[in-house]
Amino acid sequence: MSFTTNVKNEISNDYNNTNANLAELTAILRNSYKKETNNLELITENSTVCKHIYTLFKELYNINIKTDYKNTKFNKNRLYHLNITNQEHILKDLGVIDDNNNYLSVPNSYLIDCEDEKRSYLKGVFLMTGSINDPKTSMYHLEFFIDYFEEANFVSSLLNEFYLNSKIIEREKGYMVYVKEAEKIGDFLRIINASRAVMYYEDIRIYRDHKNMTNRLNNCEQANLEKSMLTSLKQIEDINLIIKTIGKDALDLKIEEALNYRLKYPETSLQELSEIMTMEIGKPITKSGLNHRFRKIKEIANHIRENQVE
Repeated sequence: MSFTTNVKNEISNDYNNTNANLAELTAILRNSYKKETNNLELITENSTVCKHIYTLFKELYNINIKTDYKNTKFNKNRLYHLNITNQEHILKDLGVIDDNNNYLSVPNSYLIDCEDEKRSYLKGVFLMTGSINDPKTSMYHLEFFIDYFEEANFVSSLLNEFYLNSKIIEREKGYMVYVKEAEKIGDFLRIINASRAVMYYEDIRIYRDHKNMTNRLNNCEQANLEKSMLTSLKQIEDINLIIKTIGKDALDLKIEEALNYRLKYPETSLQELSEIMTMEIGKPITKSGLNHRFRKIKEIANHIRENQVE
């Protein structure tokens, strides 16, 4: 069972007060109604969603709805159909069409006047058009596929009232409203009161974030190690050139000391080498002080190279 199905099953067992249920049913109808055909047939692959919509109509309007199902190709899934007859008064009541039977581009404001009603509206839109990736997959993604631009823009604006940073993209046969940020998707699940899905989602998200952080730290540590090894190799190259040409005796004692310890501990970082020298010599030698000595060694080596070229 997909994560989307689990979320829809969970929120389909949740009912609110009458006004919130009306807002939800408004969203369901607006995202099922085909204004070209004046047809009101609701189709879903989810039997729990089908039962939930049937219950909403029964409780709010006390009407009988014809339900049926058809098997999809190869009988993999069933499509549940809810057919509503003599529905004009319901469509008008829920702000889908006006008194002249014209489709309303946005719902009446009184239907979604408070936060609970806005949450319920988003719940209804998700039940009919929404999908959400399982957080175990490679990317976080929440989307709604909506037929009409006005409705898509309205849903996006409603999502953004809850600071979800949704965006709209046009598709061949409609519009996709989507949210990509992991935290925002978790917030959406809270908005529609999918508490079990939130716990599952956040557990997986925290685990993935921790894993990604560990990988970044490991990569950073590996990069630092490679950088340290490269620096050490260049220092040893400079030291070997100095020993071969002018010898160690020509060097300042502190420079010679750094030179000897680098040869003795060729794989250590500058910080580690300063700690070793401090412990063995008995005098504090800082990383910056040691770095200053190796800059002197580099200057001497570069000077030798310049003279060789001449």
